[in-house]
Amino acid sequence: MDALDVLVVGGGNAALCAAIAARRSGASVMVVEGAPKFYRGGNTRHTRNMRCAHDTATQHLTGPYTEDEFLDDLLRVTEGNTDEQLARHMISLSKPMLDWIGEQGVRFQPSLGGTLSLGRTNSFFLGGGRAMLNALYLTAEKLGVQIQYDASVVALDVEDGRFKSATIRTVEGDKVVEAQSLVAAAGGFEANIEWLKEGWGDIADNFLIRGTPYNRGDVLKMLMAADVETIGDPTQCHAVAIDARAPKFDGGIITRLDCVVFGIVVNRNAERFYDEGQDFWPKRYAIWGRLVAQQPDQISWIIFDAKSLKMFMPSLYPPIAAQNVADLADKLGLPVEALEKTVRDFNAAVRPGTFDHTILDDCHTEGLNPPKTHWARRLETPPFYAYPVRPGITFTYLGTRVDREARMRMKGGLGAENMFAAGEIMAGNVLGKGYAAGIGMTIGSVFGKLAGEGAARHARG
Repeated sequence: MDALDVLVVGGGNAALCAAIAARRSGASVMVVEGAPKFYRGGNTRHTRNMRCAHDTATQHLTGPYTEDEFLDDLLRVTEGNTDEQLARHMISLSKPMLDWIGEQGVRFQPSLGGTLSLGRTNSFFLGGGRAMLNALYLTAEKLGVQIQYDASVVALDVEDGRFKSATIRTVEGDKVVEAQSLVAAAGGFEANIEWLKEGWGDIADNFLIRGTPYNRGDVLKMLMAADVETIGDPTQCHAVAIDARAPKFDGGIITRLDCVVFGIVVNRNAERFYDEGQDFWPKRYAIWGRLVAQQPDQISWIIFDAKSLKMFMPSLYPPIAAQNVADLADKLGLPVEALEKTVRDFNAAVRPGTFDHTILDDCHTEGLNPPKTHWARRLETPPFYAYPVRPGITFTYLGTRVDREARMRMKGGLGAENMFAAGEIMAGNVLGKGYAAGIGMTIGSVFGKLAGEGAARHARG
């Protein structure tokens, strides 16, 4: 039986930030990661950037991004469904986070172009999420953090809000690990289709899971059974429209499609159903998974013409092409006359303007329902293209309620004595609904560092 100061459950950004912070605070730390080493890191493997407040331009950021602007963006995408005081706390602590992450070996690069429009707000990892993870793991190992892979938590011993031990299942068998503090950073339950169906019903069978198949919510279930207070709606999640040809699990960032703003989106009846140009893509891309989930058979198609083909980052899969709308409809299995009418009505409603995807331009439709508010251009230049899309679930928002120190709250309102949470497992405190690019990594790093420091403080206090 092992005894140590801090046990961190999970192996992604939040877990590693917690482990490093706890170890730098003098605690002995063990990380248990349910995945094999090659697949370590949960959904962090598929990330590209993080959103942090900053006062001035930097080597890789083109201008300031104030705390107030960050909060305004968060309130807009969540429609106020957030713990505002906790969100303000996170945003304030995000300001020094880029420097701290850099001190742990993570390197950054200039932002990507296209529709992302993130050059001022988000810092991109050099080499992407896997490179970021490799840097964090290397630092943790150098500091003496113990790391176990293929190590699943199968039981938690919690009594009156106090963690005592965890039973860990490895290839060598089960073992009990005691620790003075617990940090739960084991992700959401998006890979647990049966749990998703409890909220969504049978349509969840048609969802694709963008990230790791290892986030099944087992640790969250155990914490709920131990009377930890929860927060969030089980149907709320980070859900984007991804290529319908993607694998069921782990397709990652390369199956995401960023071309919605350049065309129209139609359902199985060849009908549009939402404003494709409502706002900048990073503030709206995470609503499209839920929108597609509400359509027949949970599938839709993004349709655009030759003018837009090279204006966005392509998916792993090539678009479907045809020389006219009728042939495209035939290839997609859509009603030909209906798609021709949808395109014809859209083209007739487009009002001329100066197209500029970097601003909220004046290219819009009139007399069309739903409208296209910005970036509306007639679909008239062959070839015509289409991508099939389905809901791609990244992570769920139902999770553990925490305080400003990332300490879990118990039912009844008392704080857990020695249990902390970080990352997707507590993201619902900040994200009641909606999403803006990079906030998941902000939540993971800020609350991971808080959780690690708090866990170490308790263990050595």
